Amino acid sequence: MLKHLYIKNFTLIDQLDIDFHPGFSVISGETGAGKSIILGAIGLLLGNRADSKQIKKGEKKCIIEAHFSLTHYGLEKFFEENNIDLDAEDTIIRRELSDTGKSRAFINDTPVPLQLMKRLGEQLVDIHSQHQNLLLQREDFQLNVVDIIADNAKDLQTFREKYTLYRSAARQLEQMKADIAKGLENEEFMRFQFEEINSAHLTDGEQEELEAESRTLSHSEEIKTALYETDKALNDEETGAVKNVKAAAECLRRIEEVFPKVKGMAERLGSVHIELQDIGSDVGSDVEDVDFDPNRMDSINQRLDKIYSLQQKFRVSSVKELTEIMENLKAQLHSIDNSDEALKELEAETGRRLADCNKLAKTLTALRTKTARKIEEEMRNRLVPLGIPNVRFQVQLLPKPLSADGADKIQFLFSANKSTEMQPVVQVASGGEIARVMLSLKAMISGAVKLPTIIFDEIDTGVSGKTAQKMALIMKEMGDSNRQVISITHLPQIAALGTSHYKVEKEETPAGTRSQMRELSQEQRVSEIAQMLSGADISEAALQNARELLCNGKKQY
Repeated sequence: MLKHLYIKNFTLIDQLDIDFHPGFSVISGETGAGKSIILGAIGLLLGNRADSKQIKKGEKKCIIEAHFSLTHYGLEKFFEENNIDLDAEDTIIRRELSDTGKSRAFINDTPVPLQLMKRLGEQLVDIHSQHQNLLLQREDFQLNVVDIIADNAKDLQTFREKYTLYRSAARQLEQMKADIAKGLENEEFMRFQFEEINSAHLTDGEQEELEAESRTLSHSEEIKTALYETDKALNDEETGAVKNVKAAAECLRRIEEVFPKVKGMAERLGSVHIELQDIGSDVGSDVEDVDFDPNRMDSINQRLDKIYSLQQKFRVSSVKELTEIMENLKAQLHSIDNSDEALKELEAETGRRLADCNKLAKTLTALRTKTARKIEEEMRNRLVPLGIPNVRFQVQLLPKPLSADGADKIQFLFSANKSTEMQPVVQVASGGEIARVMLSLKAMISGAVKLPTIIFDEIDTGVSGKTAQKMALIMKEMGDSNRQVISITHLPQIAALGTSHYKVEKEETPAGTRSQMRELSQEQRVSEIAQMLSGADISEAALQNARELLCNGKKQY
C-alpha cells in the first residue's frame, strides 16, 4: 500500500510531504484546488508520459517519490527477475524530470527503464478516473473482467501458447499455397531455364581455361616467332648461349688448380649451363607445339559465346553463378513436384493445432459461462442496495471467430427497470448508474486481484444521499484485507465514512498560486464535511449534521 508521498516543484505544488494509511481514505477539496495535480504526479510514478511543462515555473527539476509497503502482495519474483533489491516494508519509487525534458526513473534507488517502472506501477496502484467508465464500451475490458474473476490466467496462457503455434502453422500454410500457386504459374518457364543451363554442361574453371587458350591461339604467330628466336639464341651450334656458357665453364676449370679463386665461378657457370639446357629443351619443344588451329579457335569461340550468352541472359558474370541459378531452379522444381505431399503434411499439422485451440477455447467458454452467472448474481446483490432496486444485469457470451483470447465475445447488458429491455450498459445506463456499475465491478475485481492501492477519482458522480453512503461502504469493504482505497469525493456521505480524511487546497501567495494537501484532524473533518453540506457559510446545523455523519460512519464500521 502507499505509505508516503513526496512531491517537489510539480505544477502548482512547491512541496508535498504526506503520509497515507491503510483502509479507506478520502480526499476532498474545491474544484480546481489541485486534486488532479496530485493524481497526475502519481500517474508519473505509474509510467505516464512526462512533460517538462509540468515543472513548477522557475524551477529546474521536479521530483515525485512514493513509499510502499509490499509485505502481502507476492511481488518478490518481479524484483528478483529484474535484479532490484527488495525492502518489502519500504519500497521506494521515484521519478525525476528536468527542464531539459530528460526523465529518470528509480526503484529502490536503482535506475530503471520507464517501461519497467510502469510494469511495477500497474501492480501497485489502480487509478479509476471518470474517463475509465468509457472502458465499459470495450469488449476486451468486459472480457478481461470475466477472466480476472474466473481466475483462468493459466488456462488462458496455455490457450494463447497453442493459438500462437496454430497461427504460425496457418501462416506457413497460406505462404506455401501462395508459393505453390506462383510456382505452378512459372513452372514451364522455370523448367525451360533449368534445361537451358543444364544442357550447357558447365564446369567450374572452364571459362577461365577457354579464355586463356583463346588468347594463346589469337597470338600464335607472335608466340611462335618469339619462341623460335629464343631457341636460336640458346641452342644455335655456333652462337647459342648453352654452348658458350659450357665453354666458359670448361675454361675456368682448366685453371682451378693454379688459380683456385675461379673454382666457385666455374661451378656457378656449370649450374647456369644445366638450367639453360633445360630452358632450351622446353623452348624447343614449345616451338614445335605452338601452331594456329582455326578449327580449335572456332570451337573455343562457340563455347565461349554460349557461356557469355547465358551470363548475359541471367545477368551474372561467372559460370559459378550460373550453376547456382540452376541449382536453385532445380530445388524449386523439386518443391513443385513434391508440393502435394508437403501441403498435406502442413494442412494436417495446422488442423491438429486448430483442434487443440478449439478444445482449449471450449474450456475457457465453460469457465467464463460459469463465472458470468456468478457475476450476474453478485452485481444484482451489489446494485440493488446502491439504489437500483429493479436492476437486471447480464453477462452475454456470444461465439466469435477464434482469436488470441478465445472464441467468446462478452457484452454487459443492463436495465434499471423491470419493463425495459436489457441493452449494452453504456447505451442505457445514466452517468450515476455507470459509476455504480463500475464501482461494483472494481469491488469484485479487487477480491480476485491483490492490488495494493486503488484510487477512485469522483466515482460518486451522479449519486447522492443513501446511495453515496452505500458506495462508501463498498469502498470501505474493499479497503479491508490488506488493501488501501482512496476516494476523491465531493460528497459528505462518502467523506464521513473514511478512516482518514485529506484536504487539497489552493492559495494565492506573493510567489504565485500554490496547491497543498493536509490530513485533517477530527475537528477539522467536522468543519470540512459541514462545508460540503452547506457551502461557504457553515451553520451550526451543518456542523451538527457533520458530527452525526461522522458518528454514524463509525457505527457503520
